[in-house]
Amino acid sequence: MSWAVLALVLASGFVHAVWNMWAKGSRRPLVFLWSFQWVAVALYAPFAWHSLANHALPPRGMLLLLATIALHGAYVLLLARSYKLADFSQLYPIMRGTSPLLVPLLATAVIGERLPATGWLGAGLVVLGVIIVAGGLPSRKALTGGAYVGVLVGLAITGYTLVDKLTLAYVPAVALNVLSNAGNLAVLTIPALGTREAWRECRERPLAIFAAGVLSPLSYLLFLWALRQGPVAALGPMREIGIVFGALLGVFWLREANAMRRILGSSLITAGVIALATQP
Repeated sequence: MSWAVLALVLASGFVHAVWNMWAKGSRRPLVFLWSFQWVAVALYAPFAWHSLANHALPPRGMLLLLATIALHGAYVLLLARSYKLADFSQLYPIMRGTSPLLVPLLATAVIGERLPATGWLGAGLVVLGVIIVAGGLPSRKALTGGAYVGVLVGLAITGYTLVDKLTLAYVPAVALNVLSNAGNLAVLTIPALGTREAWRECRERPLAIFAAGVLSPLSYLLFLWALRQGPVAALGPMREIGIVFGALLGVFWLREANAMRRILGSSLITAGVIALATQP
């Protein structure tokens, strides 16, 4: 795997961690997610339009595009729902640990990619590190409705990661990103406006909304550019490097507790990413 691909994934993870710090601070997560989709679509739409000029889209490409828009929409709805049903520390290992576990398995079975033994070791280290950072898997007693929604979030991440890999053969990365954001905006509009708090969120946190609208698409766009050049079986788990940046920001910037546990888990994730990055 080239250093350029690794740099794209690392940059994607860092940007993702930064905008998530602002998103996690919202008292109205669904409204915050809806608000910054407007910014994301408006800012990146001209680039998407330019990339689609004189770009033919065959029926297979259209079907894949519709499928990934639906999966992204399901993801963002489930994400907003899960935050209302369970604690973040309970959900995080489920949401972020499901994808690096399933993406290599499905990429091998469905797409036909091959991951060597060191790659599987790397994916396993990423999953273990995610669990440690989050404080372990929830007990059976703690498995509330929110935890089950967290599993669905992880499945949605797995689904759109694999479908996006296939869709990139037909649709430019920037266009795919903008169309996914437009789909998110469509599915979030009615629930967000139904809360009667949409305008309050915009008045209270305009800078955070604008910054998230810039950084959220940029984060995934960087990952899509990497995905065009590398195997999804390796890059899917590598994307969880964002958890390392998030943990370090929490420990050293926000002065959060459990520093040693988070640094240990982050070290395992980093080791897993290094193992994955050494794949050809």
